[in-house]
Amino acid sequence: MKRLISALTLMASPAMAATGPFFSLQNTNFVVLIAFIGFVALLVYMGVPGKITGMLDARAVQIKSELDEARALRDEAQALLASYEAKQKDVLVQSDRIVAQARDEALAAAQQAKDDLTQSIARRMAAAIDQIGSAEAAAVRQVRQTAVAVAIAAAGDVLARQMTAQGASASIDSAIDQVAAKLH
Repeated sequence: MKRLISALTLMASPAMAATGPFFSLQNTNFVVLIAFIGFVALLVYMGVPGKITGMLDARAVQIKSELDEARALRDEAQALLASYEAKQKDVLVQSDRIVAQARDEALAAAQQAKDDLTQSIARRMAAAIDQIGSAEAAAVRQVRQTAVAVAIAAAGDVLARQMTAQGASASIDSAIDQVAAKLH
């Protein structure tokens, strides 16, 4: 530090602009030199360089702590980013799994609906076939009953034309005998 002051003092030597002897109070350059040296000495005496150095050191420590804090925040942010990226990947995997499951369920539901529709159509066809069979059987019965009624009427007409009173009486007696034989 003293070397710095000595170097500054020598650099501040007068430029010989003033006239007369250099070491005279009449010479302004000499007076300025003495004032400068006194000022620098006062600064050194008051400890200003130490205070400036201390302030610079404190500022360096503060900057270092801020840099450390910034590094810690950056590391924390990177960890948080990695965590969010991992969560995003998990969410993407889960959403793909949900979509696949929904697709499988939709296909299963569609197949079940198709099977149910096929069974319903089969039941309706069976019911329609049963109804057709019943209608056919009813039509056959009705035709038979009509045929029997027509045959009885025709037989009655034929018998009535061919029957005489004596034949009718013999026929009635024969029917009574048959009924009596069947009932006993």
